[in-house]
Amino acid sequence: MDGNTAAKGGERRRMAAKAVLVAGVGILATAAMNLPPSAALRRLSPPDIHAEYVKFLSGKDTVTAYIAYPERPQPAPAVIVIHEIFGMSDFIRQTTEQLAKDGFVAIAPDLLSRRGGSPSSPDSARKLIATLNPDTVTIDLDATRAYLKTVKAARANDVGVIGFCWGGAQSFRYATNAPELKAFVVCYGSAPSAADMPKIRAKGLGVYAENDARINAGLPDAAAAMRTAGKPYPYTVYPGVGHGFFRTREKPEVADSAWRAVISFFRAQLKS
Repeated sequence: MDGNTAAKGGERRRMAAKAVLVAGVGILATAAMNLPPSAALRRLSPPDIHAEYVKFLSGKDTVTAYIAYPERPQPAPAVIVIHEIFGMSDFIRQTTEQLAKDGFVAIAPDLLSRRGGSPSSPDSARKLIATLNPDTVTIDLDATRAYLKTVKAARANDVGVIGFCWGGAQSFRYATNAPELKAFVVCYGSAPSAADMPKIRAKGLGVYAENDARINAGLPDAAAAMRTAGKPYPYTVYPGVGHGFFRTREKPEVADSAWRAVISFFRAQLKS
C-alpha cells in the first residue's frame, strides 16, 4: 500500500467515526427531548431531602420508622405520618418524602413493628392491623414523638400528625391523647368518641372524599361534637373522588389541591 492510499484510508476512517459520533449525539438529543420533564429534572437537580430508616424503643419493643429531612440550615417542625390499613407502603414513604420537600421533618412509624413489620400483602396487613390494641398504637406514637426530641434537625415542640384511612382515624384519636400536639390532619378517617373530644388541644383539619359514604355518614355528628366541645374542626369534602384519593390520584388536580391545603395548614400551625 502506497502513502496516498494509506492517507485516503485514514481519512475515510476519520470521516466514518465522525459520522457515527454525530449520529450518536443526535440519538441522545432526541432521547433527551422525549424524556418526561420530571425525569430530566430528577437527573439534574441536587437532592433536596435526606431519607432513611431508623429504629427506636417503645417500651420493650422496637419500632421501625421511615424519616425524611429537608435540606435547610435551621431545625424544622415535624409531622408524624400514620399509615393506612395497608401498613407501611410506597405511598406512605413518598408522602413522608413530600412533607420533607415541603419543609418538615417527617417520620412514619411502622405501627406493625410489634407484629414483625408490615407484610407485602395488603390483605395480610389488614388482618394484622385488626389485632392492634388502640392503647398500644398510642404508646408507639408517643415513642415516635419522644424519638423526635433526639433529632437535632427537628423542632420537637412543633409537632403535627397526619393519617390516611385507618391512619386518619388514629390521627384524630391521637389528638385526644397528646395534649402537646400542635396540629392534626384527618384524611378520610373516622372520628373518636365524642366524650374524648374535649381533651383535644391541637388544631385540626379534615380532608374527606365525596364518594365515601361509609366515612362521611359519621362526619356531621363528629363536626357537631367538636363544636360542642369548643374545638374548631374545619373540613372539606373534595368532589368527584373516593376514599384513598391521595394514594389512587384518580383526579390529580383534586389531590394536589387538597395537599396544598394540608401544607398551608401545617405551615400556619407549626410556624414553618
